[in-house]
Amino acid sequence: MMMKQISKQILTMIALVLPLLGLFPAMVGESAAQSVTSYVLSDPLTGLAIGGMDPVSYFTEPAPLPGRPELEQEWMGAPFLFASEANRDIFQRNPEIYAPQYGGHGAMSMARGFVSDADPAIYTLFKQRLFLFYSAANREAFLLAPDAAAIRGGEHWQVLSKNLSIR
Repeated sequence: MMMKQISKQILTMIALVLPLLGLFPAMVGESAAQSVTSYVLSDPLTGLAIGGMDPVSYFTEPAPLPGRPELEQEWMGAPFLFASEANRDIFQRNPEIYAPQYGGHGAMSMARGFVSDADPAIYTLFKQRLFLFYSAANREAFLLAPDAAAIRGGEHWQVLSKNLSIR
């Protein structure tokens, strides 16, 4: 997990520095100006939001269920998978309710003012919203004062999300 974060930081630095040095080819065009980090956190290998887990199942099952590739729905530029057609239909009607808060980025990190990855297996439901975390320790920190953390996270998300790309 630490290596994934370091790799993302290195890519971000490269994306910011190369255009300044004039080393990035002109053919890149507008994409050089876009953020390396996307609005909805997705798996770098599969491109799937929340690691391919069904977002509705976090609310309806004892543990989240993996989605099925044939039940894919795109939202905010990222593909979400669903375990059943019913869950996909529910999500389509109200994606803001079922999608993870802060685009699936780490909730406690957002409360602290920065964007980080999150592990779809480390989560909590708070006030009928899904929050994902980078680590169990971050989840525990969030749960110490969830109202305050959610409010701070929401304030930071309003600012930080403006710099994230929607594919």
